[in-house]
Amino acid sequence: MSLNAGIRQFHRWVSIIFTLTVIANFAAMAIGTPPAFIVYAPLLPLFLLLFTGLYMFVLPYVARRSRA
Repeated sequence: MSLNAGIRQFHRWVSIIFTLTVIANFAAMAIGTPPAFIVYAPLLPLFLLLFTGLYMFVLPYVARRSRA
């Protein structure tokens, strides 16, 4: 598997984890005041999604520039 395919796969799995942590956050808020680790749990996957998403966004522009 190439690096690009690996990053895409990683991005997909992290998006699933992010979605689950957001759902857990809303469920905990519905019950009462959630603990801090539940409130801040979505931040790590969110930053990972930011970096992998930016990588995949810039990749076509870098490839186009290297071909020219």
